[in-house]
Amino acid sequence: MNPEMLWVFGLLALCVGCFVANRPRMDVVAICALPALVLSGILTVNEALAGFSEPSVILIAAFFVIGEGLVRTGVAFRVGDWLVERAGSDETRLLILLMLAVALLGSVMSSTGVVAIFIPVALSIAARIGAEPRRLMMPLAFAALMSGMLTLVGTPPNLVVNAELNRAGQQGFGFFDFTPMGLVVLAFGVAYMLLVRGWLGGPASPQAQVRSRRRRLRELAEDYQLLNRARRMMVANGSPMIGHTLKELQLRARYGANIIAIERARQFGRVMLTTAANREILSGDVILVDFARGEEGIARFAGEMRLQDRAFRNDYFADLSRELGLAEVLIPPGSSLIGKSILELRMRTQRGINVMGLRRNGQSLADVLLNEKLKMGDTLLIAGTWKSIRVLHTQAHDFLVLTLPAEMDEAAPAARRAPHALACLAITVALMISGAVPNVIAALLGCILMGALRCIDMDSAYRSIHWQSLILIVGMLPFATALQKTGGIDYLVGGLLALTGDGSPRMVMAALFALTAVVGLFISNTATAVLMAPIGIGLAGQLGVSPYPFAMTVALAASAAFMTPVSSPVNTLVLGPGDYRFGDFVRVGVPFTVLVMLLCVGLLPVLFPF
Repeated sequence: MNPEMLWVFGLLALCVGCFVANRPRMDVVAICALPALVLSGILTVNEALAGFSEPSVILIAAFFVIGEGLVRTGVAFRVGDWLVERAGSDETRLLILLMLAVALLGSVMSSTGVVAIFIPVALSIAARIGAEPRRLMMPLAFAALMSGMLTLVGTPPNLVVNAELNRAGQQGFGFFDFTPMGLVVLAFGVAYMLLVRGWLGGPASPQAQVRSRRRRLRELAEDYQLLNRARRMMVANGSPMIGHTLKELQLRARYGANIIAIERARQFGRVMLTTAANREILSGDVILVDFARGEEGIARFAGEMRLQDRAFRNDYFADLSRELGLAEVLIPPGSSLIGKSILELRMRTQRGINVMGLRRNGQSLADVLLNEKLKMGDTLLIAGTWKSIRVLHTQAHDFLVLTLPAEMDEAAPAARRAPHALACLAITVALMISGAVPNVIAALLGCILMGALRCIDMDSAYRSIHWQSLILIVGMLPFATALQKTGGIDYLVGGLLALTGDGSPRMVMAALFALTAVVGLFISNTATAVLMAPIGIGLAGQLGVSPYPFAMTVALAASAAFMTPVSSPVNTLVLGPGDYRFGDFVRVGVPFTVLVMLLCVGLLPVLFPF
């Protein structure tokens, strides 16, 4: 082992250690490794930065955008509606359809996003059939993980492995090359969850049914005692509010007045404005206010601020439901919000949403909440634009969106464009299947079509991209080059072959799957694929066999993150709603991972001969 190889292995071990500790963030660690590889003289600047020009990185980003287009046009939510309508109250049919729907949708969009969409659907289903949510939450997560095994673009590890094949001078996988193996795993996965669902729980208690029932806006407001607290008031001439921003006015701290939205006159009618901290109040604005201090506080606020009462046209929340909404969010374990007060969170400033209520241990806290310190398991009722609420889905480390009211399905910002979004997806997939253009060009054309047909706007497109995942890939890809240049790949391949002795290629595949799955317990599946793909292809070269079954083994093993609740964000998302413990995932996930390994070792050489 030469000094250069030792340096690369040492740097790689340091990165993995930081990944396990999650300090600092994984993308920061990956970027910091780039100058270390260059300054040591192992890589040139161009080699270190080659990940930024990697087509698979652009392809992953493009499918984040296409997936967001499916959400914004309501396609994803309509799949959930279809599931509820067709499944009825039979638990077996519900579980099968739920897993199939999640897998199908997850094969063309982010699996984490799919789980976030289907959590409230699954909670509603659990309540209706009288089952504990935990009987559906883990099947939901497993189906989302298996969705990555169905298509080339189902999950970033597939694209990482495909890129490594290209780097090795091999032809990459086709769009549906993963599908036969993925369908087999999915079929066994559905059957497995039907067999082991008894381990996950029994009939729901009345409290669980109430907790998981999907409600409408008015019902959510009633649960948090908000219905008699809302007022609609016009800012009259001479009001001291005029010309000041909401941040400057500090109305919630002074009066207990939480400004939810602002109606402002325009040339062709009135528009609804969000309550950003820097939003300036103008004469004639109509403010929608939630009060926490009773009638006396309302009278004082209206008098001192010179406000005139304005009646609601209908029910308060019905007036707002096309633009603004409510949602329940759970504070999960490890959230950075734990121990902070609502005032300290600066939710309006940083996220454009307002905290309306707090439930703790099933009880609504009706008092002033500004200085209340949040605890793990607290549920917040938040108000904001549907766009802001959807953004919370991407912040699962701090929030777990539990209850999305039924009105959200009707408020997809581009609902009328759903047929256009499906057409864009179909064109993209058709181009990738036909090979008429490179995959990355097909995906970019799909994004352009989504934008041209107004299925998505530029702001939403940029927000939809999970930049942390992309930077992680960009930062870790040069390690493969460094290991190859220093002989590290050959060293690792030799070590793995020595472990398996004179075993057959199938035995080596089993060892490769097991090693990849174990590495995936500690670092993200994307980083796992980056590290293990060159090793898998190197093993095939040493054995003198086709690299395709070994490359596919790495991709599938990287997606087989079933064993612990922290081995994938998908599992972490369902941990709270399912009320699972660490051991629940171990008891159910480890046997299934072994089953997937046996399926891969048995079938991949048939689909991709040695």
